[in-house]
Amino acid sequence: MPKIGNIQLPDFPLLLAPMEDVSDPPFRRLCKLHGADLMYSEFISSEGLIRDAIKSRQKLDIFDYERPVGIQIFGGDEEAMEMSAKIVDTVQPDLVDINFGCPVKKVVCKGAGAGVLKDVDLMVRLTKAVIKGTSLPVTVKTRLGWDENSINIDEVAERLQDVGVQALTIHARTRAQMYKGHSDWSHIARVKNNPRITMPIFGNGDIDSPEKALEYKNKYGLDGMMIGRAAIGYPWIFNEIKHYFNTEEHLPQPSMADRIEAARNHLIWSMEWKGERLGIVEMRRHYTNYFKGIHGFKDFKQRLVTTDDHNALLQVFEEIREAYANYQFV
Repeated sequence: MPKIGNIQLPDFPLLLAPMEDVSDPPFRRLCKLHGADLMYSEFISSEGLIRDAIKSRQKLDIFDYERPVGIQIFGGDEEAMEMSAKIVDTVQPDLVDINFGCPVKKVVCKGAGAGVLKDVDLMVRLTKAVIKGTSLPVTVKTRLGWDENSINIDEVAERLQDVGVQALTIHARTRAQMYKGHSDWSHIARVKNNPRITMPIFGNGDIDSPEKALEYKNKYGLDGMMIGRAAIGYPWIFNEIKHYFNTEEHLPQPSMADRIEAARNHLIWSMEWKGERLGIVEMRRHYTNYFKGIHGFKDFKQRLVTTDDHNALLQVFEEIREAYANYQFV
């Protein structure tokens, strides 16, 4: 069973990916409820933390029911990364994770995220700075390399372990691929099979069904896997995968009542954490995923994304419950 510092994880844990504007405390709470074993905050700018940016500071919020939980930071300056690690240390998550994988231009252009894959020496210096700034275990999430001609994950893994990184999650794409094209987990398996590597190695990319999860678990021999986009609006995927691992049978699909309860709880917890107005507005992006593919749902969805009063929204959920009381998922 994989261990990160003093954190003992179950055999082949399922991790929730840190996703910007998604992996906040209300969403993490839902995923924990439905079987996620280890979760991370949204990624937080080291520069934002240092200049006391409100949004960055709010992302430090963690709750005991989430544990074990990690806070993920990113940046391209050694001093800023060390200082932000010290700030993270004060809220005492279970670990600090460094994002060396985000492919978006605004992050890469600052020499952070996946941009660091072009300079492994800088990656090592940034990692050492974070380790210096915290008493917590430090882990890293990264990609295979900058592009298919510069896949350097083997060197990256060895050098990160050598400076004290205690677990590595690898997204099985290059930065150039962004989130498109084929994810190639064979590179991650090669890292895991390197006799020099002793830290846990987790795979990430394209896990969207219990069948694929079991196939990749058996084929690549990793220590666990991280799930991202497939959990958005569908937190049940964690327990579905675990059940399939044990039985090779599917759990019943979440019913309409299950989906309403999850979306309703997500809304309520978002309002509690963000405030009523912001909680209502930021929840709107999630409804499509909770109620994807449901026949005749367009009018209800329109009301969910335009209603501004929380009591009126709760009433919409009750109307959905009544309208779809006998709805069967195929």
